[in-house]
Amino acid sequence: MGRWGRCDYRELKKLDERLQQLSEVDMDRLCRDAAKKIAQILLNKVKKRTPVGVVPPYATDEAKEEYWPGYRGGSLRDAWTILLIEKHGEQYTVTIINNLEYASYVEYGHRQTPGRYVPALGKTLKASWVKGRFMLTISEQEVKTLAPSILNDMLHDALKGVFS
Repeated sequence: MGRWGRCDYRELKKLDERLQQLSEVDMDRLCRDAAKKIAQILLNKVKKRTPVGVVPPYATDEAKEEYWPGYRGGSLRDAWTILLIEKHGEQYTVTIINNLEYASYVEYGHRQTPGRYVPALGKTLKASWVKGRFMLTISEQEVKTLAPSILNDMLHDALKGVFS
């Protein structure tokens, strides 16, 4: 019969103690931080993709004064907000909303009546459907592809602190 030899388990015990440091509370904090980071990236992408209203170049000077006194575009872009992070079982949910009443029409598109005259535009509507911009939808798809690498980097940094 062969001898199994001797083994020093002190280093394994130290590793076990360091892994205990990365407890359930630390993992919850890490997950919430990751969710905040991903939500912030999504918010930045959505805001960049959101169109900003401008005074049309075809509007006359009188129309500009009548319909756009002190006009400042970007209220749709400024209305995007992140709600609180919620934990449902093992999943963390982040909600990003835009509470302006016309945001869903810009996002998904809308119908309109062709031939109707719109004084604010100074034009007659031609198309029956206005295509959506899909600001949130496209940004969400982009972030879904980025999320694994972001989570991997954050977990790597957390484990680097434990193992070094």
